[in-house]
Amino acid sequence: MTRVLGIETSCDETGVAVYDGERGLLAHAVYSQVALHADYGGVVPELASRDHVRKLAPMVAELLDRAGVGGRDIGGVAYTAGPGLAGALLVGAAFGRSLAWGWGVPAVGVHHMEGHLLAPMLEEARPDFPFVALLVSGGHTQLVQVEGVGRYGLLGESVDDAAGEAFDKTAKLLGLEYPGGPALARLAEQGDPARFRFPRPMTDRPGLDFSFSGLKTFALTTWQKESRGLDEQARARLRADIARAFEDAVVDTLLIKCRRALEKTGGRSLVLAGGVSANRRLRQAMTEMLAGQGGRAYYPRPELCTDNGAMIAYAGWQRLRAGQCEPAAFDIHPRWDMTALPGLEIS
Repeated sequence: MTRVLGIETSCDETGVAVYDGERGLLAHAVYSQVALHADYGGVVPELASRDHVRKLAPMVAELLDRAGVGGRDIGGVAYTAGPGLAGALLVGAAFGRSLAWGWGVPAVGVHHMEGHLLAPMLEEARPDFPFVALLVSGGHTQLVQVEGVGRYGLLGESVDDAAGEAFDKTAKLLGLEYPGGPALARLAEQGDPARFRFPRPMTDRPGLDFSFSGLKTFALTTWQKESRGLDEQARARLRADIARAFEDAVVDTLLIKCRRALEKTGGRSLVLAGGVSANRRLRQAMTEMLAGQGGRAYYPRPELCTDNGAMIAYAGWQRLRAGQCEPAAFDIHPRWDMTALPGLEIS
């Protein structure tokens, strides 16, 4: 299995890519639906599904042209089978399975978070197994012990809001534009780190689980209390200072939990993946922490932190070359436990 087409349609990005086992990533493209959902302040599932239908076929055609390959050159097709929005998943799964049938090649459904977890393998500096992974996105915050492809043990996860979800909700409470997470991170750059100190939730007790819902509420009550009677200039400064305090609290919490996970497992390698892993302050903190322990932190390039087809193509390539494939009667899994995936013996 040398060349795989990857398709990602789990939520509000349409991602396609071609991965070659010998030459690496040949080409990839992502279309974001941010503008489509902005007026609603969040993703509308039906609109997301319809937009995937409109964008997917022309994106694949353009991608194959840019990669310099045709259908006869593709050895397999990988598509996101879950978790995600059911309608959006069905678009990518049906399209990908149909292409594979037409080309006479195998197809495989990929776990979305396994794609994120393996995304750093697309870089020149790759972690060796085993390692600890922090998967941190809008829908997931998980610490995972990774022994190999498909060999995952859950160490801890969020009991309520994921970190990315808390970023987005806090940004909305502060009146920032959609999507809120990146806007809040940009605003935090202007904030005074000494003005407020927010709590670091669930760090005063043992364990590796997370909770960010209360932190979001703390930011809201701080805004409501401190913004009374302020002019617009002072309110703008307050927004920036709250954004900074919120971001610092999230970064510190993730840092503390990752340090505990490494101590528990005896590991010295940490993978950060998912949309929030693109956060500059989080990367800096993790890099410094691992360097102080004689270890190393690994990340995908920022463009591969958000949902993308490249990570699906790579994860699918790993599974297809191990002989895993789907029958014509494919399935999707809007909810899917990554630890239940079959493990592979390859690396």
